[in-house]
Amino acid sequence: MRIPLIAGNWKMNLTRAECVDLAKAVADGVGNATNYEAAVFPPSLYVDAVAGVLKGSKVAWGTQNMVAEGPGAFTGEICAPMLLDLGCTYVILGHSERRTLYGETDEIVNKKTKAALAAGLKPIVCVGELLAERQSGKTDEIIRKQFSGSLAGLSEAEFGKVVIAYEPVWAIGTGLTATPQQAEEVHAGLRKLIAERYNDTLSQTTRILYGGSVKPSNAAELLSQPNVDGALVGGASLKAADFLGIAAGVK
Repeated sequence: MRIPLIAGNWKMNLTRAECVDLAKAVADGVGNATNYEAAVFPPSLYVDAVAGVLKGSKVAWGTQNMVAEGPGAFTGEICAPMLLDLGCTYVILGHSERRTLYGETDEIVNKKTKAALAAGLKPIVCVGELLAERQSGKTDEIIRKQFSGSLAGLSEAEFGKVVIAYEPVWAIGTGLTATPQQAEEVHAGLRKLIAERYNDTLSQTTRILYGGSVKPSNAAELLSQPNVDGALVGGASLKAADFLGIAAGVK
């Protein structure tokens, strides 16, 4: 059985105090929930402060990015050992903003994924198409390419620790949302790709999240799709009531 994961990507928002307050509110709201898992991803500067609030709660935490390299001369970056030192469980890799704004390729995402897994972190690896690519009927092609490149060379055991997030780029921060049917179609396709590369068992146990303007008003319908195993939430994760409202959509 796949336990849904509701993950909040706070991106480059909030002050330290606001992050602490939000983390407290999320932890209180999640309480002892057993029908889903929750995780938050504050700006890396504030992970330590958030961790101090969340320790002992049912909410996990992680960072929004990392480099593939270990400690060394990489000014401004953060690496896996640092994440572990902060008690992180997860790390988001290959987010569309990293791909489109900072030029991260599938190869770069793949290296980061392998480094995260080697360190014992659980990577949430993002894939998704641009609006022009969807309009030209290339969604399947783009998803297959990103899946193949970003997740290349992983053993079955390694892949079993990966979470995939489908985030149509055209639905991030735009107010647009893939219909439940569109999301389900891509998620089902991803599950088929996993089965093709590995086996049906791994295909059926891998969690695939949807990300793209998820909010309380559309969460229940999106999360009710057979192959949607949770949400990677952006803007709506900045308010505890909205984030918890999305989590309430898990049945």
